[in-house]
Amino acid sequence: MTRTWRLWHYLTRYIDSFLLFSILLIMTVGLITLYSATGGNFTRITNQAVNMAVALFVMWLVANIPLQHMMRFAVPIYVLGLILLIGVALFGEINNGARRWLDIGITRIQPSELMKIAVPLIMAWYFDKHEATLRLHDYIIATILLLIPAALILRQPDLGTTLLIISSGFYVLFLAGLSWRIITGLIITGIASLPLIWSIMHDYQKQRVMTLFDPTQDALGAGYHIIQSTIAIGSGGIIGKGWQNGTQTHLDFLPEKSTDFIFAVFSEEFGLVGNSVLILLYLLVIGRGIIITANASTQFTRLIAGSITLTFFTYIFVNIGMVVGILPVVGVPLPLISYGGTSMVTMLLGFGILMSVQMHPKLIKT
Repeated sequence: MTRTWRLWHYLTRYIDSFLLFSILLIMTVGLITLYSATGGNFTRITNQAVNMAVALFVMWLVANIPLQHMMRFAVPIYVLGLILLIGVALFGEINNGARRWLDIGITRIQPSELMKIAVPLIMAWYFDKHEATLRLHDYIIATILLLIPAALILRQPDLGTTLLIISSGFYVLFLAGLSWRIITGLIITGIASLPLIWSIMHDYQKQRVMTLFDPTQDALGAGYHIIQSTIAIGSGGIIGKGWQNGTQTHLDFLPEKSTDFIFAVFSEEFGLVGNSVLILLYLLVIGRGIIITANASTQFTRLIAGSITLTFFTYIFVNIGMVVGILPVVGVPLPLISYGGTSMVTMLLGFGILMSVQMHPKLIKT
């Protein structure tokens, strides 16, 4: 028994127990919801359980790596990500009009997922290297490091991932001390650029924006997703219809019910009470991330921890926002709930970095 305890202690010595427990609770909710959303499809449930196991292993592995070692890989990971994105642009597979996947022989990969970590990592590394002499041109260089992969991903096209990567990079800029005057100027410039942005958007992207304002203009086409998801959420009421009793879900009115719109499944079956519990669990993870960020001992660890935490919040806000109809549908999964392996691994890799920031403070120079 003592030997078993020592082994357990050794394996978990760099794991933040509060963060891990909160993540496991959300994953459990995800499996329960997915079981209902898929009609008890054993294959999909098993696949998701395997995805979770792989992601947890990646999280454990990264949590055991001191961040000063990870800093050394910031540039190689970023360069590798750019090479893979260029490979996608040249040789990627086309599915549903988008070129996002790259076949490397043994499997297919989506390089844009790697950039969700690589971009904030390289930006945090850059700001840490120039911490003592930060000037405006440093922020410009960091922005260029952000915009290059964002442009390649937008070209695929993948608007959802592009927005997430831009937001993760912006959080690094903000936490690195970008002045409010510049931020305000960027916001004004962005608003002024809306006509230009609109002119270069794809037709389907324009349709998503127009559908946001009036889903009924194409109720059986572009507006179908939002209409059915809001019906499902509203019909759940206060306490929901009960597990596996959602009519919108099980009568197949709700599209993408195991991926992007799984929150509508959960809302219909568990109602406002269930939503409140789920949001509370998310807030526990975000709150823990903020505490880890506040206690970070270096510029690099503070920037990367803050970016990961705030990007996690952005995932939640964008997914729930598009499902309830206050944001356009952009194909962003609900973290730790939606079916899928790549996003799950990426998300827990980020949490592994958070744990490394928290559990290796003495190994990092202050």
